[in-house]
Amino acid sequence: MIPIDSITEAIIGDAIAVHRELGPGLLESVYETCLATLISRRGLKAERQIPMPVIFQGERIECGYKLDLLIERRVVVELKTVAKLEPVHFAQLMTYLKLSRCEVGLLINFNVTRLADGVRRVVRGYQEPAGVSSRTSAPSAIDSVGA
Repeated sequence: MIPIDSITEAIIGDAIAVHRELGPGLLESVYETCLATLISRRGLKAERQIPMPVIFQGERIECGYKLDLLIERRVVVELKTVAKLEPVHFAQLMTYLKLSRCEVGLLINFNVTRLADGVRRVVRGYQEPAGVSSRTSAPSAIDSVGA
């Protein structure tokens, strides 16, 4: 089994390659298609627009939620093309992690000058030690959002 850190490193590297070639300003679907293509070329399984049902009071409900990308059935990738990542974007990814039962997700905003500034790695249930800032520009930054 491929280590999860190797998977996220590959995804981030491919996202940077897509951004370097295309730059900001395109539709999310364009970045999704190009990123899935590069990831697949690596030999990793990249699934797009995966329906995500909600279990409500014991009943499975199809609500129209879809994961942008699911890589190796282990990493959820949520893509954005927004001016700024907001707390609701992190909450959305955390919900997708919970529903998919995946532990790790990447939130990638392509609408930035330097993609490293738009990438956040999120680990479900991770709590940062007191006094440690999770807001860095490093592509492997972990943003703690409650599980």
